[in-house]
Amino acid sequence: MGKGHAWILGATGQIGRAAVRALVEDGWEVTAASRGGDEQWADGVRTTALDRDEEGALAAALGDSCDVLVDMVAYGEQHARQLSGLAGRIGSAVVISSGAVYEDDRGRSFDTQGEPDGAPRYPVPIPETQATVAPGDATYSTRKVRLEQDLLAAGDALPVTLLRAGAIHGPHCRSPRELYFVKRLLDGRGRRVLAYNGTSRFHPVHVSNVAELIRLAAGQPGSRLLNAADPQAPTVAEIASAIDGVLGRETETVLVDGAPPVGGVGETPWTSAHPIVYDMTAAGKELGYRPVTGYVESLPETVEWLVGQLEGRDWREAFPAMLRSYGEGLFNYEAEDAWLERYGREPSAR
Repeated sequence: MGKGHAWILGATGQIGRAAVRALVEDGWEVTAASRGGDEQWADGVRTTALDRDEEGALAAALGDSCDVLVDMVAYGEQHARQLSGLAGRIGSAVVISSGAVYEDDRGRSFDTQGEPDGAPRYPVPIPETQATVAPGDATYSTRKVRLEQDLLAAGDALPVTLLRAGAIHGPHCRSPRELYFVKRLLDGRGRRVLAYNGTSRFHPVHVSNVAELIRLAAGQPGSRLLNAADPQAPTVAEIASAIDGVLGRETETVLVDGAPPVGGVGETPWTSAHPIVYDMTAAGKELGYRPVTGYVESLPETVEWLVGQLEGRDWREAFPAMLRSYGEGLFNYEAEDAWLERYGREPSAR
């Protein structure tokens, strides 16, 4: 006997693909909704083309009801209102939020990173009870908090599990952080610079682990906030070394004691002054969650996918979202080489 009807919004995205697969394998009847609606899925998966921001489109496409709606692409007050308005037709919801919502005891958060002394110093690990930024429309983080609070306010009318995801990784990522090291190796870079002595930790989560949390939450409706992260939170130096191992390369690592010295040299997509590690205790207790994979175990598939995406293409063409997120300076080899040349000559450069 099937589990029921699962409706997945944002199904062709990185997490959506993994969630479709996980729910189908678990016995759910799945409808995969996306803007294109033309993805090839396993037998039995229904598809529908949908722009959720078009007035009335989601309500019309949803039909009479579904047992669970899984939303990968919800932000802010508008989407919270949209989902809450369908409460009578949705048995429960699982919605992707973000670990970027937290703030420390001095009000510092992801939103203050670029300010003087703006790097947040969170407890290690961060529990779901940690304070969050104020809800609003100004930033990604404030919009996610608004989404969370408005959905939870629906109460019993719409049971919703909100998953605060860490640094998502795996195939089909539009902004793959691993690109930072993979491209350097493909370009023959023999040295890399890492700020903060390579000890930065920004807790990753593989898409299959997020999909497992979605699968468990779909089968256990309730209103809750849960972190979503891998069993390990490797340092940026450990990530670099692991990617070297996958590609069979050796790279000299030059460690900087402190912040990036100049022009972003030594700054990576994981770089932070203080560790960002999420507590996964609640997910284990509430859902019986056990991770499907770890960071290092999952890395070969990710690296293989990245290499394939880069073959014959400029990284900007292959990953335009990465360019928008991090800018041209992500691979500023000229600045790196100039700094490394000074590093070799001047003790003060260290």
